[in-house]
Amino acid sequence: MTRNVIRLVVSLMVVLFSAVSAFAQTPGAAESGSGLAKGLGYIGAVVGFGIAAGLCGLGQGRVGAAACEGLARNPGAFKGVPLPMILGLVFIETLVIFTLVVVLLIVPQAGA
Repeated sequence: MTRNVIRLVVSLMVVLFSAVSAFAQTPGAAESGSGLAKGLGYIGAVVGFGIAAGLCGLGQGRVGAAACEGLARNPGAFKGVPLPMILGLVFIETLVIFTLVVVLLIVPQAGA
C-alpha cells in the first residue's frame, strides 16, 4: 500500500513540476507558427491517438474474452450475452472515433 502511495506522489510531482517550464515561455511564442510548435502539435496528436487506440484494443479484447467465458460457463445464456457485449464494444469504439475527430481538428491548427 505504501509503495503505491509513493508511486502516486512521485508521479504527481513529476507532472506538476514539468508544467512549470510551460509557464516560463513568453506569451504567444508557441502560436508564432514555428517549426517546433508544428512538430509538437503533430507528435501530441499522434501519440494521443495511439494511446487511445491501444487502450481501446485492450478493452475490446477484455470484453470479448468475458463474453466467451460467460458463454462457456453457461451455454444457456446465448440469447442474453451478445446484446450487452455489442453495446459495450460500441461504447469502447466511440472512444477511438472521438479521438480521431479531435486529432483531425488539432492537426490542421498545428500546421497553421
